[in-house]
Amino acid sequence: MSDQAIKAETFKGLHVPGRPVVLFNIWDAGSAKAVAGSGAKALATGSWSVAAAYGFEDGEHMPFDLCIANLERIVAVTDLPVTIDLESGYGADPEAVGATFARALKAGAIGCNIEDSFREAGPLREPPEQAARIKGARTAADRLGIPAFVNARTDVFLLADRSSHDEGLVAQAIERGRAYADAGADGLFVPGLADERLIGLVVEGSPLPVNVMFNASMPPAARLAELGVARISHGPGPYRLVMKALEDAARAALV
Repeated sequence: MSDQAIKAETFKGLHVPGRPVVLFNIWDAGSAKAVAGSGAKALATGSWSVAAAYGFEDGEHMPFDLCIANLERIVAVTDLPVTIDLESGYGADPEAVGATFARALKAGAIGCNIEDSFREAGPLREPPEQAARIKGARTAADRLGIPAFVNARTDVFLLADRSSHDEGLVAQAIERGRAYADAGADGLFVPGLADERLIGLVVEGSPLPVNVMFNASMPPAARLAELGVARISHGPGPYRLVMKALEDAARAALV
């Protein structure tokens, strides 16, 4: 088994309901080294942060060649498993999504996020269409012999006003999770969901390990573990935290 395949298996094994892996998202080689130095077990890019660091808006506005070059620099400075946020897959059809993921795997990634909304936070794709795109990513990984972790992100909650989050949206997310699991996904990512009761319902009904995106309005990590969450991502939070500290330090220095 190749070193990359071993890292992929190791990463998959970190997704334990009740003992979630925490991913403090990175955006470049420097942030990768800093987070790795904290004792992290794995690294994950966040597309919003990567785009912002290079002066782009999120939503696949950053050229994919630059995304891959950035990934290569990250992989070169760490021995940890690295998963990449591929947004909507940088492709119009399942074959193109597969080619996107194949390039990321060849650059050293061991997993990816693929979201089910159109670029620039457009409407949700229909579940069969998105399942086919996930299948494209899975097929690409299988062809390369890498047991890569395909994290299927559903934007059911992210695109809905928080006041409308209810059991109906939970049912939609679970339905999508089942379709994505059948297509070869390894995890279900539900960003935008913060309500403790609803998180518990998603975990209970999901056929896949559940990933949430942490924010200040959510229960603490210990409670998320009790609810059965398997992965906690921090999304753009770390980038915003660092940029705020930099701005504050610069302001103090310039007084």
